[in-house]
Amino acid sequence: MYPPAVEAGLTKLPRGIERGRESKREARREGGRVLGRRRREKKEKKEPTHLTNSGPKKGEEQEQQCPEGVENQSWRKNRMSTLPSENSIEDASNRSFWMPGNYQPTVKRTEDAFQACNDIVACFQERARVERQYAQQLSEWSTKWKPVVDSSPLYGSLLKAWQCFLSSADRLASLHASICRSLVSEDGDRVRTWQKDSFHKKLFGGFKESQDIETGFTRAQKPWAKRLKKLDKVRRAYQKVSRKEHAARERDLHAQGNPDVAIDKQKKIQEDRELVQQGAEKVRARYEKVLEEVNRYVPRYMEEMESIFDQSQDEERKRIVFLKQALLSIHKHLDITNNESVRAVYNELHNTLMSIDEHEDLRCWKNTYGPGMPTDWPPFRNGYLRRKPKKGKKNVMIGGVKVRALYDYVGQETDELSFKAGEEFLKIEDEDDQGWCRGINDGGCEGLYPANYVEVV
Repeated sequence: MYPPAVEAGLTKLPRGIERGRESKREARREGGRVLGRRRREKKEKKEPTHLTNSGPKKGEEQEQQCPEGVENQSWRKNRMSTLPSENSIEDASNRSFWMPGNYQPTVKRTEDAFQACNDIVACFQERARVERQYAQQLSEWSTKWKPVVDSSPLYGSLLKAWQCFLSSADRLASLHASICRSLVSEDGDRVRTWQKDSFHKKLFGGFKESQDIETGFTRAQKPWAKRLKKLDKVRRAYQKVSRKEHAARERDLHAQGNPDVAIDKQKKIQEDRELVQQGAEKVRARYEKVLEEVNRYVPRYMEEMESIFDQSQDEERKRIVFLKQALLSIHKHLDITNNESVRAVYNELHNTLMSIDEHEDLRCWKNTYGPGMPTDWPPFRNGYLRRKPKKGKKNVMIGGVKVRALYDYVGQETDELSFKAGEEFLKIEDEDDQGWCRGINDGGCEGLYPANYVEVV
């Protein structure tokens, strides 16, 4: 315990004791600032801050100042959370094509194109199997229904129309079978051949084309990467010294006009601040110099990188052009709407359907199964009802025998010979057991006649 006068501030402590108390207070404040700064840096590494306040709020024209009587450490901590973070900008920059190693997607594009060719061939080989199966199903369907249609109760043009569907299916089955063959033997082989000529595999994996592109990018980026590494090193040094400068400036501002800080201590803090500022200026100058060197190298670097990239683009352009032609060829084979054979099939089917004529079909039915059928009404017969001769050996006369008709006779059936009394003709077969003979007249007409209607001349 100090004397009451000392505690009340009426009497100063001895110089040594006062300096000791001041040193302890300053040490505690400095330790708190260092600890707070370390915590903030640790937190910033784990959780990057984002831009929450893009500028001063409405009505605010100047940057917010630390209110008097408020602890600097907590106020700075709250203000840090409102400052924009450069991490999002750096992330976007790091993904740029110009950053080291970011050319890999362009290199990988060659291997992706090779795999795409495999996928295209496999895809349309499966489509070829679909076409083959469809052709088989069409053929089986036509074969199954053909006997049913042929024996159906339909007739005339309606039956022909139904049958045309089956014949069209057979023709379409042949067409889809040819599509299957085109997809496999023409389109598939074409892609395989081009793939073999365009992609040259290396002994230990990969492709020569992608290795050439990667080698070009690596050579172009090697000096650039060195410069970026050097730039990053001086940038980190400048950031570090900038933080020291900021901390020294904060200590100096806090010490100025503070009665708790001794005059010699304030001078020491001010000297430290000046030394840090001088060091920061040197590091800044070096940083600007390296940055200037990097910027001078940028045009050359961009030219070299774009040259290699243009080579890759040219190879990719060839691949795109070929695959476009290959896909157009596949489309040509699959697009049956422009196929002349398909058009002919469906035009013929359409014409057959349009030729269905109900009037003609009804007339045909009437003449085939209805009142329009021809018939032989029972005629008057002259006492002879000729029966069909029994099967057996016929007595054919060589040269024939000349006979003369005694009466007129008109044939009642188509296989009978008509003649008039007194007419002479040849008998070429003897009389059968029913009393009929066969004769032929001078006009060449041959037929049966009653044997008792003639006499031998």
